[in-house]
Amino acid sequence: MQSFIDQWLPIFYEAIKDTFLMVAISLAFSVLIGIILAIILILTRPGQPLQNKFVYQFFNLLINVIRSIPFIILLFFMLPFTKFIVGTSIGVEGAIVPLVVNAAPYIARLIESSLLEVNQGVIEAYRAMGIKTHQIIWNVMLREARPAIVLALTIATISLIGATAMAGLVGAGGLGDLAYRFGHLRYETDVMYVTVILLIIIVQGIQSIGNRLAARMKKD
Repeated sequence: MQSFIDQWLPIFYEAIKDTFLMVAISLAFSVLIGIILAIILILTRPGQPLQNKFVYQFFNLLINVIRSIPFIILLFFMLPFTKFIVGTSIGVEGAIVPLVVNAAPYIARLIESSLLEVNQGVIEAYRAMGIKTHQIIWNVMLREARPAIVLALTIATISLIGATAMAGLVGAGGLGDLAYRFGHLRYETDVMYVTVILLIIIVQGIQSIGNRLAARMKKD
């Protein structure tokens, strides 16, 4: 046991660090893009003050098309584009672009669903008072939907962790790369087992934090 710890602890440390780095950076960009896309869908959908059939259908179709592509296929498909954008298609930097492209439409859908759950009576009441649309979006809808959005982002974060594991197939680093190179290719079963246990602990921790944060926001 001690020899295993001495040999693999530094490697696991670097893998965990790479995983969290990929998740944090890609999640930040994905949330930013996802919120913008969700607001566009909400504002331009039929029956809304800024309804625009062409804009709504365009972004709706774009999101559906990207979400239809499995991440592992998207990962390899985007290799030339990724290299053009960040200068490399491997390592942590090479994984960020496909992770964002994969996660942003997913997050947009989750946030859109959360915003649609906001009581329409509350929104209409603010409109009747002459409150502007952008103020209703930021101060009413997003505020009322905070618990649902937190839970949605928790789900998206866990999904991103799974995607980073697949990104290990193109040498992105992280726990997925570690499990693939050592656990699978070199038949280091101990490494595979430890990687799976670490991923379970990380996912359980993130889900627990998300649940508690959402519950606290509901009380507020």
